[in-house]
Amino acid sequence: MNNRSGEKERQEPERTVRTEPVFQGRLISLQVDTVELPGGKTATREIVRHPGAAAVLALHDDRLIVVEQYRKPLGKMQIEIPAGKLEPGEDPMETARRELEEETGWRAERLEPLHAFYTSPGFADEKLYLYAAYDLSRGTFAPDEDEHLNVDAITFEQALAYIREGRISDAKTIMAVQAWRLQRLTGSFV
Repeated sequence: MNNRSGEKERQEPERTVRTEPVFQGRLISLQVDTVELPGGKTATREIVRHPGAAAVLALHDDRLIVVEQYRKPLGKMQIEIPAGKLEPGEDPMETARRELEEETGWRAERLEPLHAFYTSPGFADEKLYLYAAYDLSRGTFAPDEDEHLNVDAITFEQALAYIREGRISDAKTIMAVQAWRLQRLTGSFV
């Protein structure tokens, strides 16, 4: 429907009528919401609640610091940039700093925010914060007890090959590689 200025009117947002908690886990929760749509009809929405996460694009000697680990939902090994979930009340930059050192053994003197994005807004509220790391030095490698990580430093060409091969297939790492491409072309990650 158009208004007098010729612009489309914004539809009313969905109004939550009922929320049914389904599952509460260590990492996520699942709820089913009944919503009222514009016009009065109702629908259901399955929603995954997640505390958010932070990830780090860390370059050392023009190589991307990555971890390789088994991802059970995919049933295969994946190469990814270091990342982890936000602890309650934790600043995303501190999460990024902590995860970089724990997962890779590298420490950043400085972090700069690059992007923040929702991973799957159709069904989840997880927001991921991506940072660029600067002035790296050796720190302490201390992965969580249930993490089995292989740390590597890959070239830009390797990163592109791993994307083609599907060894890198998660959005945060592909986004980091694209930011790296931009940095190589323009001198800036954004």
